[in-house]
Amino acid sequence: MTVLALLCLAVAALAPLLALRPALLWPGAGLSVAGLAGAALAATAVAPVHGVALAATLVLTALAAITGGGPAVLVAFRIARRQPDAGPEPSPPPGPLRGGRIIGALERGAVAASILAGWPEGIAVVMAVKGLARYPELRNPNASEQFIIGTSTSVLWAVAVCGAGNALLS
Repeated sequence: MTVLALLCLAVAALAPLLALRPALLWPGAGLSVAGLAGAALAATAVAPVHGVALAATLVLTALAAITGGGPAVLVAFRIARRQPDAGPEPSPPPGPLRGGRIIGALERGAVAASILAGWPEGIAVVMAVKGLARYPELRNPNASEQFIIGTSTSVLWAVAVCGAGNALLS
């Protein structure tokens, strides 16, 4: 079951690569969620991992947290805009907040690192730093909505992935 849980974590980490094409956003996000659910279910039936499995769990958990959050945020934005998916469409116009993908990946990496290190208070530090850094930009139209939806989705995804990873660790 440990191998199955690690394979499911790998699926959750690699499925977001499908979402690089706008037409495959929903399948990529869905496969990532399915991989995460499979990893969580398989992790409930295993003893705590050691050695190579421990290292693989930490790496795959961090990778799944970082990569899977991007499609999750894009799906959340689409749901928030209430636009039906009408086949392939160009990527959404850039919002008022620039650098969101890179900042989001860094944010999810920091959240995953703080949870895996046993310091959940780090989430508050990450969110506070991000809020302070983005504060001057939040007066632009739609910026505060984009910030709240993106940050909340991103952090919730990273926490969910770390929950599945921690199930293998304990």
